[in-house]
Amino acid sequence: MKISRKKITSEFVKKVQELSGENVYACYQCGKCSAGCPLVEHMDILPHTIIRLIQIGSKDEILESKTVWLCSTCLQCMAKCPKGVDVAKIMDTLREILKREGVDKAELKKIADKMWKKLPQQALVVRFRKCSQ
Repeated sequence: MKISRKKITSEFVKKVQELSGENVYACYQCGKCSAGCPLVEHMDILPHTIIRLIQIGSKDEILESKTVWLCSTCLQCMAKCPKGVDVAKIMDTLREILKREGVDKAELKKIADKMWKKLPQQALVVRFRKCSQ
């Protein structure tokens, strides 16, 4: 993928920053958000890498990722961030942008019946919240 000034200053980057109220360029890729994430082992792209993809305007790669939909918004990432970047708020914003474009991977109907009893309550509450935004 070629990085260009046009991609870095794209409408996508501006929209993420505007809707989230966060400065994505404050992130300097220390990785503490990813190290503190309790769901990182299930993600295909680490949280700090999602932020980098936003920084370079790589919307397509984010569209294909399941990480945005797995984030439980537990705020561990923000607690660990030395720059105070609210990664959970950015993930919420990305979900909202994707939903506006018709992409919704938070499909409750695809959760198997036997999994309902095994899933942590926080995961279920967050999943419902993601579906009702």
